[in-house]
Amino acid sequence: MPRHRKADGNREAAFAELAALMGDRFTRNPAIREQHGRGEAFPETHPPDAVAFPVGTEETAAVVRVCHRHAVPVVAYGTGTSLEGHVAAVRGGLCLDLSRLDRILEVAAPDMNVRVEAGVTRKQLNHHLRDTGLFFPVDPGADASLGGMAATRASGTNAVRYGTMRDAVLGLTVVLADGRVIRTGSAARKSAAGYDLTALFVGSEGTLGVITELRLRLWPIPDAMAAAVCAFPSLDAAVATVIGTIQAAIPVARIELLDELQMRACIAHAKLTEMAPRPTLFYEFHGSRQAVREQAELAGEIAAEHGGAAFRWATLPEERSRLWQARHDAYFAALALRPGAVALVTDVCVPISRLAEVIAETRREIEESGIPAPILGHVGDGNFHVVFLIDPESREERATVERLNASMVARALAAGGTCTGEHGIGLGKKASLVEEAGPALDVMRAVKRALDPAGILNPGKIFDLEDDL
Repeated sequence: MPRHRKADGNREAAFAELAALMGDRFTRNPAIREQHGRGEAFPETHPPDAVAFPVGTEETAAVVRVCHRHAVPVVAYGTGTSLEGHVAAVRGGLCLDLSRLDRILEVAAPDMNVRVEAGVTRKQLNHHLRDTGLFFPVDPGADASLGGMAATRASGTNAVRYGTMRDAVLGLTVVLADGRVIRTGSAARKSAAGYDLTALFVGSEGTLGVITELRLRLWPIPDAMAAAVCAFPSLDAAVATVIGTIQAAIPVARIELLDELQMRACIAHAKLTEMAPRPTLFYEFHGSRQAVREQAELAGEIAAEHGGAAFRWATLPEERSRLWQARHDAYFAALALRPGAVALVTDVCVPISRLAEVIAETRREIEESGIPAPILGHVGDGNFHVVFLIDPESREERATVERLNASMVARALAAGGTCTGEHGIGLGKKASLVEEAGPALDVMRAVKRALDPAGILNPGKIFDLEDDL
């Protein structure tokens, strides 16, 4: 097994080669470097030493070969919407901005799949597909790049029905640490051919290879869609309704929870004046008109059993868009609750049967801390988020939030869950992964050493290697 060594090579020589190779698509401009040094909702900024904007797989591979030869760190960058510091260049080096890999290469409508470059965003893809009768349902809220979504194993509001990026990716084109290009998977819906390398790279957060192309599953656009909101007298009642809905096998497309504090923020931000600042579920139903009607009736009955109000419906496309835009803007709405604060966002995921107790205990600890922190999430699959709003100058508040996050993770693991349902590990949850993975972490380290012995790919993320400590 090759010994892992910390990437720390001749950067000036590498950058001279890259400048000659790429011209004005290679830059050391301080403002651009700063922009690429952090994602969303992560407090630390670590700018790279330079930023490159490759075009296509072959040029990406050429750039990585230069960096490999000179042992220069490489951090892949999509749109910068990740939440756990995935794109922070903790050892400097080169940021590989893949936004110009933005071509939709093939739409195989009869087979319901598409091949795209990594910089294509989910909204761009769905706009392109609008006349095919197909759509791509994985929706994390932000208009993230599809390569970044695969790298972080993203999910979002539709995951309860359509699954996550793990379920959507059929195959990948990946540039390895030494610049070799491999292709994994195929256009077939299943395979028993060898190791599942596609699954290995999905969720690897840029530490094992740079994803440059993806083949993705598509789904038929439903005949009918209807969205609704339902307010509840308490958070417990709303969570109990979620559990009842899932256990009744109602195939909801989305079922989202916003607690009272988050609703107050969204009402102000999105001008939802017709709604009340109470714990609320956002629903969406897909299918035939008859199926949507039946799903809605059953869901409404379960909500009523727990004190839910009558459903407030949004059936027209513009009404549904307004409703879900308000949900997607929840992070920005929450920031307005405490002007001048910064947000630290965390998530866990638990078995649906344990969701009520885990959320209730989390809410109790938050209230005892005195730190404003809305709770929201994709609760149909047991995944919820907390947006901690803290004074950026207060070490005490930062320490309190770190304690609350550790407690939240411990509670989720004790319930048989995971430390993150969709945000990933990055920098922010490395300690949580140690707690969750145990001896399996050594297997992850062995895979990293095998594929990236020089340690140039997104170093310092997910876990530490012995030579890093």
